[in-house]
Amino acid sequence: MSVIRSMRSRAAAAAGGGRLGLALFVIAAAQLMVVLDTAIVNVALPHMQRALGFSGTGLEWVVNAYALTFGGLMLLGGRAGDLLGRRRMFLAGLGVFTAASLAGGLATSQAWLIGARAVQGAGAAIVAPTALALITTTFPEGKPRNRAMGVYAAMSAAGGAIGLIAGGLLTSYVSWRWVLFVNVPIGVIVALAATRSLTESPRQPGRFDLPGAVTGTGGIAALVYGLSAAAPSGDGTSHWADANVVAALAAAAVLLAAFAVIEARGRHPLLPPRLLADRNRTGANLAMLCTGAALFGMFFFLTLFLQVVWGYSAVKAGLAYLPMTAAIGVTSGAAAQLLPRAGARPAIAAGTVAFGGGLYWLSRLSVHGTYLHTILGPTLLAGAGLGLLFVPLTVVAMAKVAETESGAAASLRNSAQQIGGSIGLAVLATVAFTTAAHTARAAAAGLQTRPGHAVLTGIYHHALATGFARGFLAAAAIMLLALIITAATIRIRKADLAGINPI
Repeated sequence: MSVIRSMRSRAAAAAGGGRLGLALFVIAAAQLMVVLDTAIVNVALPHMQRALGFSGTGLEWVVNAYALTFGGLMLLGGRAGDLLGRRRMFLAGLGVFTAASLAGGLATSQAWLIGARAVQGAGAAIVAPTALALITTTFPEGKPRNRAMGVYAAMSAAGGAIGLIAGGLLTSYVSWRWVLFVNVPIGVIVALAATRSLTESPRQPGRFDLPGAVTGTGGIAALVYGLSAAAPSGDGTSHWADANVVAALAAAAVLLAAFAVIEARGRHPLLPPRLLADRNRTGANLAMLCTGAALFGMFFFLTLFLQVVWGYSAVKAGLAYLPMTAAIGVTSGAAAQLLPRAGARPAIAAGTVAFGGGLYWLSRLSVHGTYLHTILGPTLLAGAGLGLLFVPLTVVAMAKVAETESGAAASLRNSAQQIGGSIGLAVLATVAFTTAAHTARAAAAGLQTRPGHAVLTGIYHHALATGFARGFLAAAAIMLLALIITAATIRIRKADLAGINPI
């Protein structure tokens, strides 16, 4: 059956008449748009606050509203593509995302901007899984598909860094509104190119799993909300004991448990249990969850460290990520080429060690370091590791998936990254800010006289650097867990990665 599926895939690619390059551009650009929007607004938040009068807690919802709908609706978006046609849903999601970006850029009130960001996330929840699923129906198995997945994975890994770079440049030299407006011309171009390069997948028989959609979407949304709200605020205050956080996490546990029961018994499940029964796929998604947690934590700590402790401007902080972004691109391309020959397990292990090593190296940062001696080396190593990680994890997560379920499998992979990011921000930020608070108190207690402003600033910066270093160390420990998961679960054969499967 796998040979027949491969032949059909190759025939479909040949029928495309040389449009694979344009199709790859469409899928890569769409994935980059939805991933970078998790980060691009971060450097513009102070400007949004001044323009629209946000409070500190209200400002968090400019970020959280996007994360909430993006993570919560992912499973539903992937399944909709399976049932209604992936090209159709891809274009619909792209239209929603682009229109919401335009609306957000025109916002004149807080509610308007937050609402637009929530709708953006809903569009992204459709685009991300359908884009990955379209790779399986557009590109033939073997090297072409692995290359396409490599580009997709590179956009997933580098999107956050590119978002910080673009956000800094646009905010500093144009306006905060352009961190949203920039999606409009890109979205229009991608949509026009998609109509010329992507072919529609056939609608699959089945029905929407309404109980599963309600419990799954509600459970993931409650989990993302609870973790986002639990993350310490700018003053380091933890919110894990907050009543809203406890209620959200409890609701998430109940809803996700109900979702698991419904999916196990349903005739048309939103997430077919057989996708989770494959140890390779489950291991890849767990490793992706760990990687997302460490990655989001790294961006958060490093951006704050550069801007608050070292005093970098938004543009300079963004440009500091350029070498890492280049490293991700280089190793992603290499991983896609080497994967069929070296296998997934060695590539994932090497990427995990490199990314974890970069995080451990970053845990040695200090107030008095320099970019060349303290940041450049570890970010290059971390970027190289991310490129080696995201490509094989994405390929394994989608390997041997029936075309009828590729949307569900893609949504599972993207949900793992998004939920992992939420966990990482909540847990790692708690570790970092708790350490920083203890360090600041200990330093202040040792003073003999009333400190001046310069002394207090020095204590604050030293405490933050110490806390962020501890956060990087915790992130490295998460990647050690990913390495253990890889060793215990990933057993996929090279032949399955190369698309040369026996009948």
